[in-house]
Amino acid sequence: SGGTLPRQRPPPSDMGRGLTLLLLPLALLAAPAQAEGGRAAEAEVKIEVLHLPEACSPKSKKGDLLNAHYDGFLASDGSKFYCSRTQNEGHPKWFVLGVGQVIKGLDIAMMNMCPGEKRKVTIPPSLAYGQQGYAQGKIPPNATLIFEIELYAVNKGPRSVEAFNQIDKDSDKKLSELEISQYLKEEFARDGKKRHPSVHDEILADIFKKNDHDGDGFISAKEYNVYQHDEL
Repeated sequence: SGGTLPRQRPPPSDMGRGLTLLLLPLALLAAPAQAEGGRAAEAEVKIEVLHLPEACSPKSKKGDLLNAHYDGFLASDGSKFYCSRTQNEGHPKWFVLGVGQVIKGLDIAMMNMCPGEKRKVTIPPSLAYGQQGYAQGKIPPNATLIFEIELYAVNKGPRSVEAFNQIDKDSDKKLSELEISQYLKEEFARDGKKRHPSVHDEILADIFKKNDHDGDGFISAKEYNVYQHDEL
């Protein structure tokens, strides 16, 4: 079971680094909900807490980097369509919460969850794969999904307020080319890998190309929070 969805690259050995790997599309695709009209707003995710540890901190919030295992079942017949433990040599999945890296229902279902917590959640079609379904994952149209989730870690995400403030040395609420250049130098020095000097310039140019939407030479807090690039 669960061998039909695309594989995710292995997570880096250093949990706090290698964000280029962590932000790749996940095995469970971020398919947009196919609901019509206001149905998506009316639909709800049902959450059943199976286990809650005594120490519940920190609770997950939008933008956090989560590490979790989950099994997916079709509500109609209970058949398992996905098992993260059979993917990627059994490694738990990494993803940023609330930014569309997983289906909308999972983004909702895993809010305010603490490390060690286990949940069983029921997700309506409008917050999953909708009327189209997902044939590659053996999910039929209009399928209600059930996930059993075990959350292992809640970390500050790569696009957190804390990360922005760390890069924004002059606290003017926008990131200059100099500030991001310095951030890249610090990150490169921290991981100790040898790189050709041109790599720094290429990544810096790429970051501004993909994030400086108004072309003013700065990346604003709003632009920074679009979660579109791996290096920040």
